[in-house]
Amino acid sequence: MDVEQRLERIYPEMVRWRRHLHQHPELSYQEKETSEFVAGRLEGLGLEVRRNVGGYGVTALLRGGRPGPTVALRADMDALPIQDEKKVDYASQVPGVMHACGHDAHTAQLLGVATILSEIRDSLKGNIRFIFQPAEEISPGGALPMISDRVLEDVDVIYGVHLWSPFPVGYAYCKAGPMMANADEIAIEISGRGGHGGLPHETVDSIVVGSHLVVNLQTVVSRNIDPTVPAVVSIGSFQAGSGFNVIADQCILHGTVRTFDPATREQIRRRIADITEQTCAMHGAKFHWEYKEGYPAVVNDAAETERFFRVGKELYGPERIRTCPQIMAGEDFSYYLERVPGCFVFVGAGAPEQAAPIPHHHPLFDIEELSMKQAARLLIGLSIDFLEEHSRK
Repeated sequence: MDVEQRLERIYPEMVRWRRHLHQHPELSYQEKETSEFVAGRLEGLGLEVRRNVGGYGVTALLRGGRPGPTVALRADMDALPIQDEKKVDYASQVPGVMHACGHDAHTAQLLGVATILSEIRDSLKGNIRFIFQPAEEISPGGALPMISDRVLEDVDVIYGVHLWSPFPVGYAYCKAGPMMANADEIAIEISGRGGHGGLPHETVDSIVVGSHLVVNLQTVVSRNIDPTVPAVVSIGSFQAGSGFNVIADQCILHGTVRTFDPATREQIRRRIADITEQTCAMHGAKFHWEYKEGYPAVVNDAAETERFFRVGKELYGPERIRTCPQIMAGEDFSYYLERVPGCFVFVGAGAPEQAAPIPHHHPLFDIEELSMKQAARLLIGLSIDFLEEHSRK
């Protein structure tokens, strides 16, 4: 039985696993039952399983029939604090929590990969380490604790897949070098002087100051950064006020900065500090701010990206393997790539009949489940190709 036949046989099980996880999501750093679910199935395959790795992480080592290098494959497991609004029989059963980014499917497809590779282990010329990671959604994330707990020990290369609804099912995308952005956080607390809404001259209105600051920060990218350099400054949260006739004495802004290179990252940080200080001074307000560097950019290894294009075209066909545009989302897979070569790949998960797929992190988010089979096929192909190449050296 070849890999394609094995994938056809295991695919219905992958769908069941994914739907079970979708019904029982767990937030970052709380993935206890998900971890147990994963570990139990890996132990059933006769793999060397470690539980509670860097938190609720799980790893499993598959030793091939012949000595050789070690390939690591990673999936993330955590869900998001979003109410599931889909009308499907596998909708989340946990109020206010759902898998709105596809991590349930990442976990299910990697369990499928583990099952298939376990069945052909005697033919493998090296080892496979499966990494099931918690807490990708919240910085500082689950990758660093797992790395500290030795998941990359003796690993020669690492691959990861993100099922991506903006791309159509049946296609896969990758790019050498920076592909996903540095993802930083900013928090700005503005302190004015509150008072009566009918006596504004006796106050320093923090809402007015905050409003000016939001507008002024838009000039960082539009007027300070080279227009050929990708960058984003977004304020996602504006909190202030307690009554219609009360001028608020405090305003709190939270936002994100997305960049690809260190120089742009530092330039934006300096400009946010300058603009915040000057805007508050102009209105007589005080401020406190914090800038938190989040996940670094995902930088794919050139040789392993070339492997993706070669193997992917053999598996999918040349017309279905594409160069990925740079994406301003962040991913803590970047920490693995800082330590060992590898690549992160987007596999299309958007239903072909949808003109405008539901975006990730949306209450109606879902995936085309066939994408799990395609992602599994790609990870198996990359792993075997790497082991075959390096066993000949």
